[in-house]
Amino acid sequence: MSPFMQWLLIAAGLVFLFLGGETLVKGAARVALRFGLKPLVVGLTVVAFGTSSPELFVSVKAALGGQGDIAVGNIVGSNIGNIGAILALCALVYPMRVAVQVLRFDMPVMLGTSVLFLALLFDGTLNRIEGIVLCALLIAYVVIILRMARKEKAAQVEAEYLEAMPAVKGSVWMDLLLIAVGLVLLAFGAQFLIDGASAIARSFGMSEAVIGLTIVSLGTSLPELSTSLIAALRKEGDIAVGNVVGSNIFNVLSIGGLSASIVPLSSAGVRLLDYGVMVAFAAVLLPFMKTGFVVRRWEGFVLLAAYAGYLTYLLLKTPAA
Repeated sequence: MSPFMQWLLIAAGLVFLFLGGETLVKGAARVALRFGLKPLVVGLTVVAFGTSSPELFVSVKAALGGQGDIAVGNIVGSNIGNIGAILALCALVYPMRVAVQVLRFDMPVMLGTSVLFLALLFDGTLNRIEGIVLCALLIAYVVIILRMARKEKAAQVEAEYLEAMPAVKGSVWMDLLLIAVGLVLLAFGAQFLIDGASAIARSFGMSEAVIGLTIVSLGTSLPELSTSLIAALRKEGDIAVGNVVGSNIFNVLSIGGLSASIVPLSSAGVRLLDYGVMVAFAAVLLPFMKTGFVVRRWEGFVLLAAYAGYLTYLLLKTPAA
């Protein structure tokens, strides 16, 4: 396969994943609204799962193909990039306000799941039992945030989610068609991205773990990037922060859990250093948020510089596969 075709596959995969995720979210959100679910509940569940669907499809496809390094690297790299790139860029655009709930509940959960993921993969494998445990924790997390959402009295929060919901129009069959089209696009996009990334890894002598931690993870984080940047431009920093933190939790619990429940993951190429960087970014973000409940521009610059340093180290120091 020529270098042009390798990059063309990656580009096509990213486009398919982005369009598939957007289409799936729109169709699933419409169906949920038709069944009478409130916009807030739909946003915290259907939309949250939907924006993580590119990562899920890529990781499951990679796991089924015996490419555990790409599957795990995608999760770890996405969590690092969500903080070091997406949240950092948003803070540079406009200082990010932090909701009290995010700081007191979601941030400790994100840090805890990061440490748990490191502990479970300390031996380089994530078996089915561990995957089921992560899925159980995901269910518990969703139940808790739904209960907390129902207690939320601020009409502004409900209005923000209502504004982001797609209009319910046409027949339910059209909504189901959107879901089906989204799933097909995601499936093809995941395969294209994995094929292209694997080919590049072989041609450049790079490990599949590095490809998962860089190209694949950045590509599958496009939905979070677009959602968060739009929120930052609208000066709705609390939504941008909540989106990133929630995505990191979902990446570990849903993507890691579901992938390992389907087929055990083996990832010798993703090193303890990479897991440590993921935990470190989550740990550093906590004190940043506590300073006035705002992630300031200079803090965003520090996060972005640290992420750039990590990527540089990966590309220059990682031994070939």
